[in-house]
Amino acid sequence: MAAALGMVLTPGPNMMYLVSRTVSQGRRAGLISLGGVAAGFGCYLAAATAGITAVFAVVPGLYLAVKLAGAGYLAWLAWQALRPGGVSAFTPSALPADRPRRLFGMGLLTNLLNPKIAIMYMALIPQFVTPEHGAVWRQSLCLGAVQIAVALTVNGLIVLGASGIASFLAGRPLWLRTQRYVMGTMLGTIAVLLATDRTRPTPA
Repeated sequence: MAAALGMVLTPGPNMMYLVSRTVSQGRRAGLISLGGVAAGFGCYLAAATAGITAVFAVVPGLYLAVKLAGAGYLAWLAWQALRPGGVSAFTPSALPADRPRRLFGMGLLTNLLNPKIAIMYMALIPQFVTPEHGAVWRQSLCLGAVQIAVALTVNGLIVLGASGIASFLAGRPLWLRTQRYVMGTMLGTIAVLLATDRTRPTPA
């Protein structure tokens, strides 16, 4: 839960899309988009439960490549937040109004193409699986369900409060910069820890 909370609180494609959609089109649009994000989590959970993550246990080079790619992606997000003129997740760009089906589909696609979520399921969750504690598929299902519950709770609260938070920060440039620097530092730290971690996924 702590790892999932740390990941969901760092700004990424999901958070930026949900905030932008909510501010541009309202809470209902944000919640429909969140439904698509939830479906994306379900796809990753199904893959993890099916044992696809076990490929990384038998192909160390592939696991290392994915892990370094994820660390590089997080480092890039950190740079985007910390560089001069960087943008906060709560400074969203305007988006055109879309129908519910498209909102759901874009939320799903945003999550499926989110490297941070791929890293969560392919490189992080397997570290918590212990064969001695029972069926690997059941542990994967349970761990993934915990991650989804945390992510949907936090993102749901973000959707409900996005307009108010964006308005509050818009009138307080110092707070907006502080939020940017704190999140950027967190992202950079996670990127370094991920890149230097020598653990490997547990075979299924």
